[in-house]
Amino acid sequence: MGSTGHGPLHGVRVVELAGIGPGPFAAMLLADLGADVVRVDRPGGPGLGIDPAHDLTNRNKRSVVLDLKSPAGAAGALALAARADILVEGYRPGVAERLGVGPAECLARNPRLVYGRMTGWGQDGPLAGTAGHDVGYVAVTGALGMIGPADGPPAIPANLLGDYAGGSLYLVVGVLSALQHARTTGEGQVVDAAVVDGTAHLTSMIHAMLAAGAWHDRRGVNLLDGGAPFYGVYETADGRYMAVGALEPAFYDEFVRLLGVTGDLPERSETAAWEKLREHLAARFLERTREEWTEVFAGSDACVAPVLSLREARDHPHLAARGTFAEHHGAVQPAPAPRFSATPGAVRRPPARPGADAADVARDWNVPDLTPARTQEDR
Repeated sequence: MGSTGHGPLHGVRVVELAGIGPGPFAAMLLADLGADVVRVDRPGGPGLGIDPAHDLTNRNKRSVVLDLKSPAGAAGALALAARADILVEGYRPGVAERLGVGPAECLARNPRLVYGRMTGWGQDGPLAGTAGHDVGYVAVTGALGMIGPADGPPAIPANLLGDYAGGSLYLVVGVLSALQHARTTGEGQVVDAAVVDGTAHLTSMIHAMLAAGAWHDRRGVNLLDGGAPFYGVYETADGRYMAVGALEPAFYDEFVRLLGVTGDLPERSETAAWEKLREHLAARFLERTREEWTEVFAGSDACVAPVLSLREARDHPHLAARGTFAEHHGAVQPAPAPRFSATPGAVRRPPARPGADAADVARDWNVPDLTPARTQEDR
């Protein structure tokens, strides 16, 4: 099958009103898939203090700088929205409206526009107007309370679970679904993507197990939360860890065989004996290093893997063979995902420098000059 050399979203135009967290990541995913993403940066930047050259969430994008608090800046953003298929913003509810770039203004100029809104709490509800971050969003959904040991506090999964899984990915699903609707009917719409909604949705299977009596509403005592000794992590002789996921009996038998535990083991189906079984497994893992255990389980169906650091992950043989991580423009970074046979995504451009693409975007999108007016202090 031939390849077009472009991602599946080639030809789709996206405006990203610059923010932090899940909005930029969602726009990066759209850009990785081939969309022409124009990021509207604010003068002075979003305030994260990260060198734009290293901000991988801005790869494959182009940037213009507009002061949306000024009439000229808002007019520039509306001109881009009039030419776009999708717009993404991550302000608190009401901010885009006050800036004059809200859904009403944008859809009046472009009725086919998909207007994607990314927030933590959503566009309505008692907390909609309050500040928040990932840890609070996942806390109230019940997801954070599921993660961690039974005898310790919840473990914080960076901002992967809330911002990116419950936020960015749901925004992308939403705007692409709405884009399909717009192309079928000519009707644009607003997509309200809230981290709390997406994260709650991610727990659907756990809620099903809870309703069926197959899940206890507390952490560290269940099949998939580290409660089962055959689904968890074990320390090795060098202070590192191995991850065990030997759920099915056949895989468990292979795991036990390769682990080489001596003596009779407690029966895995007896939950009352789980702690004793865990002690046997833990003692055995402490007898060898992570590298030694990795060799023991390599190529088997025991479902055991080394727990690697971010820097180590790129050199894992399987990930290296697939090119899961690659070096582009001097930076090691995850490759675009998922993969397409006919329209593969690619890292085409390094992270966008704020304002660097104003002239090119104005020409390509056929909009008025997007170069900020120079102030007296600039001269």
